[in-house]
Amino acid sequence: MSWLYLILAGLTEIGWPLGMKLAQTSAIKWPGIVMAVAFMVLSGYLLWLAQKGIPMGTAYAVWTGIGAAGTFMVGVAFFGDASSLMRYMGILLIMSGVIVLKLAH
Repeated sequence: MSWLYLILAGLTEIGWPLGMKLAQTSAIKWPGIVMAVAFMVLSGYLLWLAQKGIPMGTAYAVWTGIGAAGTFMVGVAFFGDASSLMRYMGILLIMSGVIVLKLAH
C-alpha cells in the first residue's frame, strides 16, 4: 500500500506547480493559488503515509522524480514549454533512477 501512496503522492505533486502556473493569469489568480496549496497538502500527506513503509530517502527521491517528470510533460503538452531530445533524455534518466530505487527496495 505504501507504494500506491507514493505513486499518488508523486502524481499530486504535479498539481501544485500547475496551480502556480495558472495563478500567473490574473483572471484565475486566487483559484490557482488555492489549487497549488491544496495539492501541496494532499501530496505531502500521501508522502507521509508512504514513508510509513518506505525509507525516507527512497520515498523522497521517487516522489520528486515523478513530480518533476510529470510537471515537465504537462508543461510541454499544455503550456508550450521547450522540448528537445536532450530534455527528454534527462527525464528518461530521472525515471530510470526512480525505477532502480523501486527495484532495489
